[in-house]
Amino acid sequence: MMCIYEYGNLQADIVLIQPVGDHDLAGLEAEVAEIQRLANKEFRLLAVKVDDWNQDLSPWPAPAVFGNEDFGNGARETLTEILELCKDEDKVYCLGGYSLAALFSLWAAYQTDRFAGIAAASPSIWFPGFVDYMKSHAIRCSNIYLSLGDKEEKTRNAVMSQVGDCIRDGYAWLKEHGIYCTLEWNKGGHFKEPELRTARAFARLLK
Repeated sequence: MMCIYEYGNLQADIVLIQPVGDHDLAGLEAEVAEIQRLANKEFRLLAVKVDDWNQDLSPWPAPAVFGNEDFGNGARETLTEILELCKDEDKVYCLGGYSLAALFSLWAAYQTDRFAGIAAASPSIWFPGFVDYMKSHAIRCSNIYLSLGDKEEKTRNAVMSQVGDCIRDGYAWLKEHGIYCTLEWNKGGHFKEPELRTARAFARLLK
């Protein structure tokens, strides 16, 4: 079972769920404070810690794009565990995250209609085959937030340099199909202020 960290008002009607790795834990309190500042609404945040980032959040296997760790196909199992946290019919659930957790959240919007909104901050939408997947399946959430750093596509990595084209393409497709979708550009590369970018993503859904 995954380890869960809870923040915010535990009785709140709005529940934000975010898959996180060890690298996210230090920024969570700043993220929660920023969501509170921007949205001015009561919410509960469940940070769900995954054990193996590349395995647990990947929708299907893909070769490594940096280092030598390939991507697995553990997303379905992870989503099954997360949906166990979403059983209260009186609550509103939103799913989101950063990087591969944001890609996972987007993918989850195609698997279930449980989430009222998806907060995908700097998603790994360069993931092989993902935009094609978006176009060939029906999305089941009508409120999607996307963001990207304006320097993220300026990388020498051939796969990751496609991220800008991929997000523009995916965004245009969602808009064309009547999905309420925002695309926000942030200053900087992929590793700049991930907790604040994630906070902005969740706060936009809360508004």
